[in-house]
Amino acid sequence: MEYIRERLTDKNDKAACDFARQMAVESAESDKYLESIPLFASLLQDRSSYVRTRAFGLICSQARWAHDGQIDAVFDQMVPLLNDPKPTVVRQSLAALHEVLLYRPEMSDRIEEAVDGIDVSKYKDSMSPLITKDIEALKKEL
Repeated sequence: MEYIRERLTDKNDKAACDFARQMAVESAESDKYLESIPLFASLLQDRSSYVRTRAFGLICSQARWAHDGQIDAVFDQMVPLLNDPKPTVVRQSLAALHEVLLYRPEMSDRIEEAVDGIDVSKYKDSMSPLITKDIEALKKEL
């Protein structure tokens, strides 16, 4: 687990991003990282927006394997990223939630409530319409 933490928080963002992408690919093929959900959840409050975004995405990529409420158990820790100060974090988090809706439809109500709580007015005029569009796309799947 410490190896995964070190790789995901590597100061070399490209290397960390590549590692997270590889983990996401592997997560589509097996439940290899299912037990890492608590580790990913611990990274949701990292100083780095890149680390927070990677962690959120990796939690969501476990949705197909998380049959025992593992994502539901950490969802309250995930919600703040939907109101992150950085709009790119919000947009990438919204995109990642599509996978949760696909594999964990029982979480629809919680996701809808969290998404309804997003205040797009706090983002620049160039970003708020994009976030609104992302929200609408996600809501179509609810």
